[in-house]
Amino acid sequence: MPQQHIPKADFGICGGSGSLSFAFPAALDDPRVELIAEDLHFETPFGPSPAFTHFAVTGPHGRREALAIKMHGWRRGIKRGDASLQAFWVFHEAGVRKIIADGGVGSLNHLLDPRDVMIPNDFIDLTVKQDIYVRGDHLLIMRQPICPDLASHLYAGASERFSRIFARGTYLVTDGPRFESVAEIDYMKRLGGDVIGQSFAPEVFLARDIGACYAGVYIVVNYGEGVVKEWEHAEMKSIFFDESESIARIVLDAIADADLHVACGCSELRRPSMLSIPDDRPEALRPRPSSAPEPETGV
Repeated sequence: MPQQHIPKADFGICGGSGSLSFAFPAALDDPRVELIAEDLHFETPFGPSPAFTHFAVTGPHGRREALAIKMHGWRRGIKRGDASLQAFWVFHEAGVRKIIADGGVGSLNHLLDPRDVMIPNDFIDLTVKQDIYVRGDHLLIMRQPICPDLASHLYAGASERFSRIFARGTYLVTDGPRFESVAEIDYMKRLGGDVIGQSFAPEVFLARDIGACYAGVYIVVNYGEGVVKEWEHAEMKSIFFDESESIARIVLDAIADADLHVACGCSELRRPSMLSIPDDRPEALRPRPSSAPEPETGV
């Protein structure tokens, strides 16, 4: 496979099961969209990347370019953490500043029903592989993991297309791909999760690692085991195919409408690591090396 040049882009799109059955963005047939290239593959330090789609969207703020990737089901045997590293390395090289994700989730909160939509504002990461980073040279402060501005655009778009939308909630992340047992769901509910899925971490902290904002829109596709009632495969299939276009349009509208220069506060939550900060204290206040001789004090 020949190496391809990574184009510059303002937006990175992590397409999950919310829009997986939909050819994003071409199938939207939206006059704002210009499809530039498809099936782009890149060599990364973490292995060959999956396919990217390069496109542009023209909106109130002018023309902005995006790179989109489908995060599910494209290469058997590639761990999700490795796939995310490949994707986010490409986003970093492309200069991506805003990352939008979508996905289907199960409900842990008994008040959430299939076809409800949530814009999470926090998360609990129960995945096993944690030593994941593209840069690794900053402290990643996660007190506000989600960009409030991006989230507000996703909420606005979802409000136009769905009847029940929740502007906040906690996404509990598991490795998958299997579904959980009743006992596991009971344990995860008590941890404080509202929805459960596999499409939030490591993406949420990799975005901060590369200095990009992050937000996602997630549609409930089933009840967690033991929550409300047993879920039905036919209903999940219906949501998977029927609602994917609506999710895709929510993402597209956010690309068109989001302000790249808004003061969202995300950049303040990425600070240089203590290991890389030079000691700028005066010489007299710095500790002496343990091997240095003690100064003579006299009598």
